[in-house]
Amino acid sequence: MPGENQTNPTPTDQAAIEFCNAGYRLRDGRALLSGLNLTVRPGETLAMVGRSGAGKSTALKLINRMLEPSEGEVLVNGQSTTNSDPIALRRHIGYVIQEIGLFPHYTVEQNVALVPQLERWPEERTRLRVTEMVQLVGLKPEQYLRRYPHELSGGQRQRVGIARALAADPPILLMDEPFGALDSLTRGEVLREFQNLEKNLKKTIVLVTHHIGEALLLGSRIAVLEAGKLAGIYSPREFLAATEPLAVEYVKNLRMYEEAENQQ
Repeated sequence: MPGENQTNPTPTDQAAIEFCNAGYRLRDGRALLSGLNLTVRPGETLAMVGRSGAGKSTALKLINRMLEPSEGEVLVNGQSTTNSDPIALRRHIGYVIQEIGLFPHYTVEQNVALVPQLERWPEERTRLRVTEMVQLVGLKPEQYLRRYPHELSGGQRQRVGIARALAADPPILLMDEPFGALDSLTRGEVLREFQNLEKNLKKTIVLVTHHIGEALLLGSRIAVLEAGKLAGIYSPREFLAATEPLAVEYVKNLRMYEEAENQQ
């Protein structure tokens, strides 16, 4: 596998997430993912890139048991997801998606407090945690806690989605194209804020993105999926220097945008 000699975990590393020959097939037998062997280390950010339909989001949904593997298995903290209670599993895994999924009839405070309340946190602890998380994502609690999602900009809603995913302090965070719906300026702002969060919180993060620059900026390692299979795994430095044809094409596209900017 390209890049794996320098980036694969050693046998002594404890895995946060493991894909063990994991695959997923539709009812008609069509494989969306097959033979995936991949380890995510505690505290790292693994960025998954690939074309539409490559299996990235399918892999992500296998982690929190929104889907169950058709073959092989997925382990979270050493336990098979299919042997885990799905509700308990998901409450300990933060999940951020492009559409954000905030409840429109809940205020920002109620949205962020959702999982702590389900976990039966004391009211005061929940209130303090909500305030802390809203501040952490760059919003002023006194201005935003009482607002509803329709009163927020796209970037503000995305920040609230991240705050909600982090509210119960889950050790794992899954992110599926979380910045894809934002305009380029807002996307840059939110990315910079998230990069700071990433360094401070030290969560295990699996990020699905089509944006190579995003993967290079945030990822400890980059996994390239193609046609439902793992085509390569690289550190950012290895990815930029890779000679494998698929990685070269991605880097070429990235350079194309850089060259266009330099010509302005």
